[in-house]
Amino acid sequence: MAHLKSSDEKIVTYSINSVVIMRWWKILGIVLLTYTIVGGLLMPVPRLEIVNETIRALYFHVPMWFGMVTLYGASVVYSIKYLRNPSSENDVWSLEFANVGTIFGILGIFTGMIWANYTWGSPWHGDPKQNGAAVALLIYFAYFVLRGSVNNDEQRARLSAVYNIFAFVAMIPLIFIIPRMTSSMHPGSGGNPGFNMYDLDSKMRLVFYPAVVGWILLGIWITTVRIRMKLVEEKITTSEDEKN
Repeated sequence: MAHLKSSDEKIVTYSINSVVIMRWWKILGIVLLTYTIVGGLLMPVPRLEIVNETIRALYFHVPMWFGMVTLYGASVVYSIKYLRNPSSENDVWSLEFANVGTIFGILGIFTGMIWANYTWGSPWHGDPKQNGAAVALLIYFAYFVLRGSVNNDEQRARLSAVYNIFAFVAMIPLIFIIPRMTSSMHPGSGGNPGFNMYDLDSKMRLVFYPAVVGWILLGIWITTVRIRMKLVEEKITTSEDEKN
């Protein structure tokens, strides 16, 4: 009995360790976001003219764009995987990464508008980065319209995968290249690299970089949950069709 008890304890310990190892990035994401929220609201920030306390929005606005680009990039990876190895699972991964990436983009737009209203005097200033981000989101809205307009599953997945690749390629210059070639009120314009020593205080980096990683991990977490739900729905639908 003692031998069996020790064996059971080892199995339970192994299971707990396995769960912790598999979910380490989720735990890291929770820790980083908790640190971001607490540090972003309480840690000291530089007193800059006009911006003042609103500079704290940096921890919640800019990471949305990093998250969007990361999630869109992952979506493209699975689009390429689908074209090389057509499977409904690759299509689902690509779709859900694009879905959550678009949510991050919308949050980036709205948090930016709130910040701009306090610092620039209006929510929409016609800034090149604002316009570029809006156009990029419209391109991805068209991606979802395309998916909804095709009834055949294989054709929809194939067309969406090809469009997704071109959408990502078009997004990069709209957000990262064109604004740097024009006059903009954003950091990183006119050939000036964003978030250098003049744009970002060294103390703020202690919160900003963990915030970027934390929000990206949250986006990946949400995506994996949506993917599991989607795959379960597809299995249920398939089993019902087979019964009928």
